[in-house]
Amino acid sequence: MPKKLLTIAGIVLAVVAVVIGIRAVTKQPASSQGSSQRQEERAPVQRATPADRQISVAQAAISRWPQSPDGYNQLAAAYTQKARETGDFGYYARVEAALKRSFEVAPDNHDATRMQAFLLLSYHRFDEALPVARRAVEQKPKDYEAYGAVVDALVELGRYDEAKKAVQTMLDVRPYTASYARASYLRSLYGDTEGAIEAMRLAVQSANPGDPESVAWCRVHLGDELMNAGKPTEAEREYDHALFLFPDYHLALAAKARGRVAANDMDGAINFYKRAQERVPSPETAMALGDIYTRTGRTDEAKKQFELVEFVESTGASGGTYSRQLALFWADHDMKLDDALAIARRERAARSDIYTSDVLAWCLYKKGQYAEAKTAIDEALRLGTRDAAINYHAGMIYRALGERRAAAKHLQLALKINPSFDVLQADVARQALRSLAA
Repeated sequence: MPKKLLTIAGIVLAVVAVVIGIRAVTKQPASSQGSSQRQEERAPVQRATPADRQISVAQAAISRWPQSPDGYNQLAAAYTQKARETGDFGYYARVEAALKRSFEVAPDNHDATRMQAFLLLSYHRFDEALPVARRAVEQKPKDYEAYGAVVDALVELGRYDEAKKAVQTMLDVRPYTASYARASYLRSLYGDTEGAIEAMRLAVQSANPGDPESVAWCRVHLGDELMNAGKPTEAEREYDHALFLFPDYHLALAAKARGRVAANDMDGAINFYKRAQERVPSPETAMALGDIYTRTGRTDEAKKQFELVEFVESTGASGGTYSRQLALFWADHDMKLDDALAIARRERAARSDIYTSDVLAWCLYKKGQYAEAKTAIDEALRLGTRDAAINYHAGMIYRALGERRAAAKHLQLALKINPSFDVLQADVARQALRSLAA
């Protein structure tokens, strides 16, 4: 769940693409629409996605009105949607180029300012994103989409009280998919699982059926909330629905794999993770596959997956997006603990959210720095979030400090929230609980 807020930005930008696209189509005479078919970015008709179609429309608008910012803004939004569809971070460079041209044409234009905030969020430049998002709100105080960027930045920086107020403002201005999704996430952070499910159902119901990727995204995250509530069968139904709406959607494939892990179907989990990896290679999927291979005794295949994680890190291919996950991966596997702690400290210096505090706590624990680990894990627990991994880490840290009652409480809660929260670490939690009872 840590990455949910950043992906919500894509919903907002997809809406932007439609709105600006309407403007472009309104201006554009019918005779010029055929020119979009010659654009090299356009996918074949039978495989064209909503993003592909918006890219074509935007390029046609730019060709027709190169001195208007609208076409460039629409192109930026469409490329962001394409990044969501494909999981390819490379599209963000195209977003950045389109926004640069938009600002050159109209330096203070509001749509570009708002999308610039979302782009900075995608780059994990949260401190920079917040003032840009607030400037967008100042430009148009009733722009509910701009409030979304404010919410995302505040959440990632760990400024949750301010984020709650911004979400409420966003809901007051317009209750719709992106505002409901953010409300769901904030409720989840505060431990209100049922409230999170309720808000996410509203997000699903209000999602645009003409944008299957966004609807599928909502279904996946509704499934995640249901899984967190101990309803794995219902969760898998949402993942299946997402795959029906948007076949081979990488987020839904990975979610379905997690569902299969919960059902103790490791062969099924491997199949879905492999399909997700074929669709969009990512360090997270490689980590998950490697752990399943380890558990099932396929050590050679596990090694290959872990080498893939290392390759992405060494080449910088992820642009720092997976730094926190990488630190957690190393700590889980007792690898490169000094490097893991250095990453966690760097991330914590940049933001004070609970998930970064959790990773820092776990890295400190693995280095034997238990007192400092306790301070960090208490920060991670401060909202009462029902997160199995955070509670597992808390249990292990309290156990190391000799606080047996607190350790047992958190380990039991971790396994109650999700008995299969991690293919390998869940077994460690059970072993630790047994040792506390001995």
